Amino acid sequence: MSSKHYFPETAVNTLVPRALKALVAANPSLALIESERVVFNTNHDESIVAVISGGGSGHEPSWSAYVGDGLLASVACGDIFASPSMKQVLSAIASSPSRKGTILLITNYTGDNLHFGLAAERALAVGLTPKVTVLPATDDVSIGKSKSGKVGRRGLAGNSITMKAIGAAAARNFGFEQCVEIGKAVNSQLATIGSALDHCHVPGRQNHESIPDDTCIAGAGIHNEPGAQRLTPFPSVEDLIDHLLKLVCDPNDPERGYVKFGDNDDVVLFINNYGGISNLELGALTQEIIEQLDAKWHIKPVKIYAGTFESSLNGPGFCVTLCNISTAATACKLSSSELLDLLSDPTAAPAWPNVLSNTSTKVTGKVIQRNNNVSTRPKISSSEDILEAFYLVDPSLLDRVVRQGCVKAIAAELSLTKWDMVMGDGDCGEAVFGVSTDIIKLLDSGVAKTGSIFDVLYSIIDAVDNMGGTLGAIFGIFLAALATSLRTSSTQSLSNPAPPSSQGYARAIGQATEKLKNYTGAREGDRTVMDVLLPFAAAFESSADFGKAVAVAKEKAEATRYLKPKFGRASYVGKGGKEQELPDPGAWALMEMLSGMLEGID
Repeated sequence: MSSKHYFPETAVNTLVPRALKALVAANPSLALIESERVVFNTNHDESIVAVISGGGSGHEPSWSAYVGDGLLASVACGDIFASPSMKQVLSAIASSPSRKGTILLITNYTGDNLHFGLAAERALAVGLTPKVTVLPATDDVSIGKSKSGKVGRRGLAGNSITMKAIGAAAARNFGFEQCVEIGKAVNSQLATIGSALDHCHVPGRQNHESIPDDTCIAGAGIHNEPGAQRLTPFPSVEDLIDHLLKLVCDPNDPERGYVKFGDNDDVVLFINNYGGISNLELGALTQEIIEQLDAKWHIKPVKIYAGTFESSLNGPGFCVTLCNISTAATACKLSSSELLDLLSDPTAAPAWPNVLSNTSTKVTGKVIQRNNNVSTRPKISSSEDILEAFYLVDPSLLDRVVRQGCVKAIAAELSLTKWDMVMGDGDCGEAVFGVSTDIIKLLDSGVAKTGSIFDVLYSIIDAVDNMGGTLGAIFGIFLAALATSLRTSSTQSLSNPAPPSSQGYARAIGQATEKLKNYTGAREGDRTVMDVLLPFAAAFESSADFGKAVAVAKEKAEATRYLKPKFGRASYVGKGGKEQELPDPGAWALMEMLSGMLEGID
């Protein structure tokens, strides 16, 4: 694995926008909202269903280069391997209005589910779209049913087939419900398995694990995960393909028999380069797959795609997807030929193979300097404005408490990154460092000088909305719910106003955690940030003693070393054992923040 890059730093705030600017410069029908990293189709027709996608950067050409007539209306691009924030997704929805409704097609990762789900609710609440559905793409078979029970199958490159089908259906002016039905039907008939020679290398990150030369990965994901299986000694290519196709095609495998393939079924073969395989080698792999499908499984694909559709930066690997078109067509009340026609329909999206040249554009590609977010701070009544006065504290104390929480989190960045590279994709430390730095900048600008809890809280919510990733979504939902709880308690106190007590803050935190539970199934014991947040909130609510609650948070953060992951990527990439008795990065980050806040109070 080479660690050399032309851009050697993890410069998401420069590297990703520069790549997106180049994309829209080369494709005149696309435009970029730079502040939100949203690429949208300037030719989008409001009378058809808007199909919107997005995810972490580093998977190019997904998803930005699939924007165009016949495919996606817009996309939101997150940090490297991290989901876009709710604000970014909301901006993408606003950029591509539809009178029929909006489909948010995502890969099935916790952060994407949370951020796109929250954006869907916000979009409905403010009237950006009449209907909206979040459609998680789930095609990976490597993890197995028993391990992926709570999380569901990962989304890999097979989602490109679903995307093409519903994008073409929308362009043909199909109804919202029919487009959703097609998407669900195609997704249910996808089976994908990946393989890799080594990890990719993320610019600027240290301590990347290398795969030994005598080892090949089966079940490789797209986020630098360790991989479900390690094959040692290194198998021949014939044996490797045989092993991979058994995981996809064997109907008797109780763990992976997601899709059945009959001898007369129409099947699409889709082979995706993770970014580091030469075209020559990918072609040879494709031919080996075609031959073994015919000889061992009696499958002759009616359509074959091979190329780089959804990369993992420079990952030296590939994944193979089979889609049973016959079964999918029956489920969505189409014929096989009609569903195949959707895959063959022309599109102006620049990265889709065999497309028509983009000659009928209306405008010149451009970067748009605008921010069309919905404000996180609600409009308030005059009576509520008066009650905000009761949430005023000593400005120096407010600044010190928030600042020290951020300082402690920043100091933990190296450890958080190191731990997350073992059990996740390595972005936790960077995300925590980034949001903490942004909050300190807000404090330096004087956001706490009024002493208003709400001024600081809503400013922090804005910063967290830009955070992205699963942790950003958890924090964002919790803080928004906390603000609502505080404001609700203020309104209820109109008849007998009084400054809030420690019990009042504790009660609001308890209510916010209960609201958060509606958006995630993670609970204490699942080895996530909830292992600290939930017991901290319960301890604070029962004792109204912040110091005691922080002590509980420290104890619970330390205890995550010995928990088996049940949620998120760590639930299926962890090897277990003494070498992985590491704290959960998200739980530890929250503990550091709370500890710092306590230091600020003291």
